[in-house]
Amino acid sequence: LDYSRQQVTGETMELLFDLADQTGLTAKRAAMRSGAKINTTEDRAVLHPALRMPAGYDYARHNPSEGAAVLGDVHAVRGAIEAFVAKVRSGEHAGSTGKPLRNYVCIGIGGSQLGPEFVAEALRADAAAAAAAEGRTLRFLANVDPVDFALCTRDLDPEETLLVVISKTFTTAETMLNARTARKWILDGLARAGVSDESAVISQHVCAVSTAIDKATAFGIDAANIFGFWNWVGGRFSVCSAVGLVPLSLCFSYDVLSAFLDGAHDMDEHFFDAPLRENIPVLLGLLGVWNSTFMGYSTRALLPYSQALKRLPAHIQQVDMESNGKRVALDGTVLPFQSGEINFGEPGTNGQHSFYQLMHQGRVVPADFIGFCESQAPVDMDGEPVSNHDELMSNFFAQPDALAYGKTLQDLVAEGVDEALRPHKIFEGNRPSTSMLLTRLDAFAIGQLLAIYEHRTATQGFIWGLNSFDQWGVELGKVLAKQVRAQLNASRKSAASVQGFNSSTSALLEAYIGGSKGK
Repeated sequence: LDYSRQQVTGETMELLFDLADQTGLTAKRAAMRSGAKINTTEDRAVLHPALRMPAGYDYARHNPSEGAAVLGDVHAVRGAIEAFVAKVRSGEHAGSTGKPLRNYVCIGIGGSQLGPEFVAEALRADAAAAAAAEGRTLRFLANVDPVDFALCTRDLDPEETLLVVISKTFTTAETMLNARTARKWILDGLARAGVSDESAVISQHVCAVSTAIDKATAFGIDAANIFGFWNWVGGRFSVCSAVGLVPLSLCFSYDVLSAFLDGAHDMDEHFFDAPLRENIPVLLGLLGVWNSTFMGYSTRALLPYSQALKRLPAHIQQVDMESNGKRVALDGTVLPFQSGEINFGEPGTNGQHSFYQLMHQGRVVPADFIGFCESQAPVDMDGEPVSNHDELMSNFFAQPDALAYGKTLQDLVAEGVDEALRPHKIFEGNRPSTSMLLTRLDAFAIGQLLAIYEHRTATQGFIWGLNSFDQWGVELGKVLAKQVRAQLNASRKSAASVQGFNSSTSALLEAYIGGSKGK
């Protein structure tokens, strides 16, 4: 980790470490590990690191009251997942017509989609994972837009498809509508193949990740194929639970996912045990607080120089913005500063041809650059000055320096640049960034990266004194959507007029109802 291009001095860092001490960072970190209910608004512990602890780990040493039981529960579910995955991948658990289940449609939204999708994309080019996934297809269905369903399923054979419905309560509106749509697609497809026993079809072609066993079984899912998780697992931190393990293991094998969990656990141990001055997530979190709270930079970019990490920015966007985008402290008092940053990013070099213009000459956007010494798919052609990966990494090394050092008027004069163009070609520089260089992107490293950014988010929340583990801000829109849904139902079914909304929304609803005719 190289943060020498950040706008900090040695004194700045010492002051930030003092701030960490004054805000109780070490004690809060220990409380998280011990199982204390640090999610105070929901009266819950925050134990997602337990999801990746290996069997035999002495968790009771850190969590004397519940550690052994928590780890036992985790590995009971992991064992059930491993057994189910083995049956599906071997063909022992086949589809209703006897065909092996090679297509997996993961139905969920938010953390049930973004985390698993990030890991799936990262694994696709890894040699071991790709070999394990040969002949298999994994798709993610999140958006309730029917176009998403059509694109997700149009080239799949229902006879070879297993649906994985992910919803803790089995009531999430978007997920359950998509699940019912997918169930009908499976049933219709199997009916065309001559299978009319709907209960048998569902029990063979649908599994679930949920705590609502009664609702999942009412949906027709075999209780043996329902995998649970716990209220101490927040949605955006759930990729290491059954939420991610079931679909990802089906496609890439349980062994590959075990390596992913081991990588996350390795970084968990580093976060909890390493001194603050040598602690990667803590350093990133302190720099985040510095840039956001003290320097006033409201955005930051995550720039992986790896196409396989193309969904990492989207996942960390949710992890960070849903966690730390808060207005009040833990005690309910209004924060005297803005918390959280607007997170965005794209893989290099794609982003260079998109938003780097703004980063170099517009707003100051602190950035994290992530690169790898080895490529997942190396190409080295005769006649080319460097390999494809070296070309990529040339930009990884160049861009942070360009942001940091810029280009002065004197440089342009010395280069003989036309006087009229000189103002347009000045780069002010002094734009902060951090560079992270890893050896290779494999399942273990993917787990490490996930945990680094999860714990960076927690670090910032601990220092700001807020609750990084609730998300009350997503509730209001859901409530209002129910009112709109009721209006649409009434207008479609009985031609009821639009009532109870402000004039703007009423006008839009009337235009929508008149123009769409329910399609």
